[in-house]
Amino acid sequence: MRQWIEEARQGDAEAFGQLMLHFRGMAYAVSYDMLKDVHLAEDAVQEAFMEAYQNLGKLQQPSAFPGWFKTIVVRQCQRTLRRRRHSMLPLEEAGQVSGGSPGVEEIAERREESQVLQQSVEALSAKLRVPLRLFYFYGYSLQEISDYLGTPVPTLKKRLHDARQKLKGTLPVADLVSVFKHLYGGGQNMLHIVNGDTVGEMLKQGIVQGDVLVWREIYPAGPVFANPAGAEERALRARVLEKTLGIPAGEYIGSCGEQERKLREYARYDEVVLWFEHDLFDQSMLAYLLDWFKRQKLGRTKLSLLCIGEYPGIERFHGLGQLTPAQLQTLSGTWRTIGRQELALGSELWQAYASPDPVQMAELLDKKQAELAVSGLSFAHEAFTAHLRRLPSERNGLGLVEQATLDAVRDGVDTPLGLFRRVTDALHVLGLGDLEYWKFLRALGGGASPLLRIGGAEPDVDVSQIPGFLNLQVILTELGREVLNGAADRVAVQGIDEWFGGLHLHGHEVSWRWDDQAGGLVRH
Repeated sequence: MRQWIEEARQGDAEAFGQLMLHFRGMAYAVSYDMLKDVHLAEDAVQEAFMEAYQNLGKLQQPSAFPGWFKTIVVRQCQRTLRRRRHSMLPLEEAGQVSGGSPGVEEIAERREESQVLQQSVEALSAKLRVPLRLFYFYGYSLQEISDYLGTPVPTLKKRLHDARQKLKGTLPVADLVSVFKHLYGGGQNMLHIVNGDTVGEMLKQGIVQGDVLVWREIYPAGPVFANPAGAEERALRARVLEKTLGIPAGEYIGSCGEQERKLREYARYDEVVLWFEHDLFDQSMLAYLLDWFKRQKLGRTKLSLLCIGEYPGIERFHGLGQLTPAQLQTLSGTWRTIGRQELALGSELWQAYASPDPVQMAELLDKKQAELAVSGLSFAHEAFTAHLRRLPSERNGLGLVEQATLDAVRDGVDTPLGLFRRVTDALHVLGLGDLEYWKFLRALGGGASPLLRIGGAEPDVDVSQIPGFLNLQVILTELGREVLNGAADRVAVQGIDEWFGGLHLHGHEVSWRWDDQAGGLVRH
């Protein structure tokens, strides 16, 4: 641990991630004991970690870290208590939490056991309660608890013994340790839904317990429908994705059916956790899933969300796939509950995204901006605004991605690989993958009026299939320069055949454009 502290003081984010992983359970136990609320405790722990990360350089003795960090946790909890305002739970929400179809007998028994145990533990004094939770619920060693609480090991042993004796008088069980393990097994009955295979595989390596479902979709590409599972809608989407991204239609349809079959089994789980990021790729996926869950009877299943747009020490955060397993583990358990507000907002976002009328999305973002900002969907406004900015510009017919690409070529970036890196860094809000970006690049360099020349290939050749494609030379054509300067219009000279959610623009004249100057839609 000393090495982690030393490396973290030098700015090593991975080392600090190891510290977070090591101390998270202890910090949570202390926070929960003070705040008596799962989500407030989680928030307090995250705030404490951020404060520790920012002030680690002030720590003079690495050996003092456990006690120093505990002081930060306690101080953060005290701040939370001062800010906290007690409020009543609306009757309809209380009904939603406790309602739904009754679970099986085993679930009912487990819940009853958990309630009795929690009440009994809560009745203990703090000096018995906290060590008991750290030792039995979270699995820390006596020495680790001693370092963190500043309590000698012999004293801890005596307190654990006293706690067990007191609990035996209130709990009608012979083996308290077995009860603890049974009730706090660590989330085996959970489903984690993520957006990428890399993240999915890391989660399966012991970072979380339970099942992992990788949701394989690219909603920013191809046609999107309010009900994408309809036979006709899915067939059309499959054909377009095969033509534009090269995804075999049969493989796509089969994959969709399989992942939806797994999704329909949500009622088997106590909790479903959605792991997503800030960009359009993820926010559109999140909106779809929230719309889907809004139409289900959740019963006993709890929905939770982890959604981030940055990570300490990573300057250009693109997504969870950038994180190491140790860094990813620091996020485990930091999710927040999805309530009625998030379900309703997510459903509205999906319906607007799937609409052929982009005004629906523009008006929703304007009307719900403040509500989105304070909900679990705080990244949605920026992501879906970027979606509208993908429409052809009023000035020259270039969308957000095409404009960034031609600007980069004019600035001297001259290979597909260089362009991909430059554009995805600049437009990280879109979450563009390589398949999507090559589609844009092919369109700019294709047809009878190319705006780019790629490796001297003929306009009708799929350059992404040429060996060494990533390092071919890319140059602006004269027409490309004219379009960049606003002297020609890309849609007029090249035409367009593109889906923007549920909106299909095709031909050399289009009904909708984006005005960069006014920052809004223009209808033609």
